[in-house]
Amino acid sequence: MKETVRIGALAAMLLAASLAQAADPLDAITAAARSDRSFSGFSAERGAALWRTQGKDWSCSTCHTTDPLKPGRHTVTGKTIQPMAPASNAKRFTDSAKVEKWFKRNCRDVFDRECTAREQGDVITWLRSVKP
Repeated sequence: MKETVRIGALAAMLLAASLAQAADPLDAITAAARSDRSFSGFSAERGAALWRTQGKDWSCSTCHTTDPLKPGRHTVTGKTIQPMAPASNAKRFTDSAKVEKWFKRNCRDVFDRECTAREQGDVITWLRSVKP
C-alpha cells in the first residue's frame, strides 16, 4: 500500500512539473503586463525595435544577430547561441523559468535594468512572428 501511495505521489509531482513546463511563458508575462492599466496588448513592431535598440554597450542583436532565424555568437565568450525565433528553434519560449532567467540577465547586460513585462511580451511576440 505504501509503495502505491509513493508511486501515485511521484506521478502527481511529475504531472505537475510537466504541466508547469507546458504552460506558455507568455501567459505569466501577460498577467504581469496587465497590472499596468495602460496595457492594451503586445506589439511585434515594438519588440523588433527593442531588439535593435542600443543599450549601454550593445543591443540584443549584438549577440543574437539582426536575423533571429540564424544562430548568434556571444560577444564576450564566443559561445554559439541557437536561433531565437521559434520558427528556427522549436525549444524557444517553452520553459518559463528559462525565459525569466534570460530576460533578467540579458536586459541587465544590455539596458542596465530589468525589462518590463510589456517589453518582454513585445519581444516574444515579434520573435514568434518571424518566419523563414
